[in-house]
Amino acid sequence: MKIGSSNDSNAVKAQYSTSNRLNTRISFHDKCSTNKQGFGNWILSNYNFREGMKVLELGCGTGDTWRGHEDIIEKCEKLVLTDLSEGMLETVKENLGERENVEYRIEDIQNLSFADESFDVVIANMMLYHVPDMNKGIAEVRRVLKKGGTFYSATFGENNFPEKLAEWFEMDGESFHPNHLFTLQNGTEKLESSFEEIRTEVYPDSLHITDMEDLVEYLKSLATFKSVMDLPVERIRSILNSHVVDGAIDLPKEYGLFICK
Repeated sequence: MKIGSSNDSNAVKAQYSTSNRLNTRISFHDKCSTNKQGFGNWILSNYNFREGMKVLELGCGTGDTWRGHEDIIEKCEKLVLTDLSEGMLETVKENLGERENVEYRIEDIQNLSFADESFDVVIANMMLYHVPDMNKGIAEVRRVLKKGGTFYSATFGENNFPEKLAEWFEMDGESFHPNHLFTLQNGTEKLESSFEEIRTEVYPDSLHITDMEDLVEYLKSLATFKSVMDLPVERIRSILNSHVVDGAIDLPKEYGLFICK
């Protein structure tokens, strides 16, 4: 199945129709990541919010990044949290509650309903690689962003732990289609058509896994590793255990953030 096909779009929608699988992945990273600052907290530390800003987040997921950061939310004159998934937005509302300056909306980055130059800040983290027409999506972000505004977009790199796991399970081109449509390596090129100033910040991190069941549950949450989940569980455990060193598996993580003006 090729990334970007209609079937793949349907798989993405199914994967994010509720927050269950995303919560599994968030919990895994919280438990096993060696950088205990947390990716979400690190992303927030890179935001430059001033009092009275209007902020739009596209593909907000569970909204977990915002929890515990009342000071940043309160700085915003308006914070609009959007997602394509109604189920995901319900989770965000549960996590953050009703607030006078926060609005929840279903939006498609490729066809935003907002007027030109509506926001001081636009955020699209870990989602541009899912957008069927990425160029249109990025152009829409630029359209709704005020002159002098900032666009933040987090993503992963191409030298990451899924690639290493695929190597271990001997997944070839027929069974492993990593989504490299928008990565730390090629993201600048994708963004240059709409933004003049693009800076890349890299988050230093790795995975240290001591409970193999955590890794098995994580793999189950990923559509990319469906063929692995079709293997007998004992075979999966055997392959993972063959890479245990001193009671743990260590895997690379390559994540970062584009900051665009």
